Amino acid sequence: MIYAVRHRTTYAYESEVTFARCVLRLTPRTSADQSLLSNVVTVTPAPTRETIGVGAFGEQVRSVLVTQPHHRLVIEARSRVDVHAPPIDFTFDTPWESVRLRSLESTSLEPESPAAFLYPTVRTPVVAPITDYARESFLARRPIIEAASELMSRIHHDFRYDPGATDVRTPAAVAFEARHGVCQDFAHIMISSLKGLGLPAAYVSGYLRTRHSNTDPDLQGTDATHAWVLAWCGKASGWVGFDPTNAVTTRNDHIVLAIGRDYADVAPIDGMLLAPGDQTLEVEVDVAPENSFAIDFQAKVGANPGPS
Repeated sequence: MIYAVRHRTTYAYESEVTFARCVLRLTPRTSADQSLLSNVVTVTPAPTRETIGVGAFGEQVRSVLVTQPHHRLVIEARSRVDVHAPPIDFTFDTPWESVRLRSLESTSLEPESPAAFLYPTVRTPVVAPITDYARESFLARRPIIEAASELMSRIHHDFRYDPGATDVRTPAAVAFEARHGVCQDFAHIMISSLKGLGLPAAYVSGYLRTRHSNTDPDLQGTDATHAWVLAWCGKASGWVGFDPTNAVTTRNDHIVLAIGRDYADVAPIDGMLLAPGDQTLEVEVDVAPENSFAIDFQAKVGANPGPS
């Protein structure tokens, strides 16, 4: 499936801004499951300086410096992505204890090595109540994909999707205790759950296919950036995507922007500016199968620049 993606972010400032430095992760990945066909990122006002590099986990990182005085900063990314994820093969659904052992034996430091995703972070700490919650799904010798799928479904069932209840700084433990949040919270909780059991798990920033007809399944997190989880399920199965917000394993409805340990590693836009006064933020995202229907923006307006 080839998708056309448009992601537009507008910052409006109460006072004139004379300096803004931004780090952009707005270029979808190329991997075995998806191919980037084109990607154009524009910044208005035009940057004084712009550099492109590769981040710690293989994501493209664009750094821009804007010194032209402005009251409005617009960042827009247009991409074409071919997503061709195969169905999950349960033939090699290994007992989770074996996967834990194999991950601890990993010596590779490559970006996709399980070793990079074993340890807790500030946003995904190992917390006893979250680990205990995960143990209910990870019974002795249970196949890891089966167990992780149940954990994903339990998070979807037990936690309320509540936009505005949290922000990008909310720790997993706080969202877990409150039993509500948005996709980034559900992803952080699931990652903390898996890490508490000694299993590698990664945070994914990306997009969901926009729902355009009554026959399409209802998915939470469309018309904005989305977040889900990759769990390492052993050498044979590799990394498998789990979307606890929607209780689905990921296939051709999910487009990957960047992969990291938590939101801090993969924020689509972060940076700093110099100016007094308030600012407002408007984010518009649309993802459409190419040639199926025109791009039709649905605006997401608010103060939280994170995923839905």
